[in-house]
Amino acid sequence: MIRNFLRNFMIGRYGPDHLNIAMIIFSFVLSIVHGITRFTPILYISYIVLALAVFRVLSRNIPRRRAENDKFIRYWWPVRTRLKRVFTEIKDRRIYKYFKCPSCGNTLRVPKGKGKLQVTCPKCGERFFKKS
Repeated sequence: MIRNFLRNFMIGRYGPDHLNIAMIIFSFVLSIVHGITRFTPILYISYIVLALAVFRVLSRNIPRRRAENDKFIRYWWPVRTRLKRVFTEIKDRRIYKYFKCPSCGNTLRVPKGKGKLQVTCPKCGERFFKKS
């Protein structure tokens, strides 16, 4: 019964997307910072960001919300990709050593502890020697 009500209520509305999730997480982080610092304006900003996220979810202006999300993703995706790469390198630092190709800048991974290796870049074919 409640599920049908919510389903009918959300017909024609935008719903959640990547920007909404980011806004909710940002609001949560601001709330935690407020709990630590007790600086009241941070809490107000947190409420404003959360209210904007709820407004975006319930909005009926779907093309505008989609354009906002596309713009957000255009800026966020390279940051996300870089963060994922850094965390992967940190996780694998005991097993692999990472190098940049001197020619094209591609990131290459070789197993650690194998001595001096000739590394061939799969992207440009450049060959160089590195100690693993």
